[in-house]
Amino acid sequence: MLNVIKIGGNVIDNEQALKSFLVDFSAIRGFKMLVHGGGQLSTKLSEMLDIQAQMIDGRRVTDAETLKVVTMVYAGWINKSIVAQLYANGCTALGLSGADANTIPAVKRNPLPIDYGFVGDISPARVNVGFLRSVMEQGAVPVFSAITHDTKGTLLNSNADTVASSLAIAMSHITPTRLIFCFEKKGVLSNLDDDSSVIPEITRDMYAEYKVQGIISGGMIPKVDNAFKAIDSGVKEVLIKHATAINTGGGTTIK
Repeated sequence: MLNVIKIGGNVIDNEQALKSFLVDFSAIRGFKMLVHGGGQLSTKLSEMLDIQAQMIDGRRVTDAETLKVVTMVYAGWINKSIVAQLYANGCTALGLSGADANTIPAVKRNPLPIDYGFVGDISPARVNVGFLRSVMEQGAVPVFSAITHDTKGTLLNSNADTVASSLAIAMSHITPTRLIFCFEKKGVLSNLDDDSSVIPEITRDMYAEYKVQGIISGGMIPKVDNAFKAIDSGVKEVLIKHATAINTGGGTTIK
């Protein structure tokens, strides 16, 4: 079983939490991949460089200057720091962006009706599974930032959850694959103020009802959307759980 695991920015922003997670990740046996988000460092660097953040409906616009910053931070500092820590834990890792070996080609999102700038949408069918299989067969663990490219010379900023889901879907066609979204909560919660209110499993009907009730909202919606897309496309199992629980039970299973 191949494990494709995604960690969120809140874990990356917490030095001790990230260190602990990477110890646990290194202990996972068999084939595995890691996809990471960006954290707050890109925002801080943008402020230092006097690059104003542009938001539309709560979503960040990636203009040309912001693209430079997120590439430096996501594909640079964060990615290579994670790779270095994995090596320290005895895990041979290879830090990648979607542009490396044309691993994750993307398409710049249509500027109509809303122009989000240099944002890339991904098709799992275009993921370079042959290269990834070769990397893992040689004993290396791919570690991905969410920077992709359009194959015409332009880098793009993609959603990290979508990157993880697309990789899992693509790899599921050659090997049984599990997708795990790890973040700072114990799973999908029925009450955001109660960390113990984990919903153990979610079906499509439950998901539709939870959205109507406002139980699942905001940033959790694209995460669950990606989970169902993965299940529908051949991924064996999708889990949403706390970053400290990747080697234990618990969390929310998407069915």
